[in-house]
Amino acid sequence: MGGPGCGKGTQCENMAAKYGFCHVGLGELLREEANQATVRGQQIRDIMLKGLLVPTGVILDMVSDNMLSRPESKGFLIDGFPRELNQAKEFERIAVKRKKSVCRRPQVGRSPNIVIVFDCSTETMIHRVLLRGQKGHREDDAEDVVRQRLETHYTLCEPILAFYQQKNLLRNILAEDAAENIFAKCCSVIDSLQ
Repeated sequence: MGGPGCGKGTQCENMAAKYGFCHVGLGELLREEANQATVRGQQIRDIMLKGLLVPTGVILDMVSDNMLSRPESKGFLIDGFPRELNQAKEFERIAVKRKKSVCRRPQVGRSPNIVIVFDCSTETMIHRVLLRGQKGHREDDAEDVVRQRLETHYTLCEPILAFYQQKNLLRNILAEDAAENIFAKCCSVIDSLQ
């Protein structure tokens, strides 16, 4: 978890490569859907360009479908999810339900083992996102949209963090450093679970 530009996508890709996990990038899934010439794709695109959140039901369907399409995975790194408390609670409810009904694939039906939070200043995140936007030409990486996304993130983030803190799942990583140093911190957290 973390705001746009905190480095969660980059670090999830690195951890997935090192540990053999599947990386489920919510932002990437949403952008792919937004590029589809469908009513749902247009709705998602409109919501994203305003810097707002896509409805929970749509998010949960996309994340679940992606995870269920990879039953062979050792585990999953879900980047950018949950974005609101209701998503966290509903995901856990669905995961427990699936665990009971799909016992041959326990990795798909498991609540999170850990929630890594990438702490980063607003200035750093805006700078990184604007650079990424220049390189990748992403419409949702314009400064006004990024500021709205950050405002939405900060407003909705505290209850999610409290929810996972109560479950003793939160691990905070300062994400202002160089990417390789942040990755070393991530590996230390993952290795402590094994």
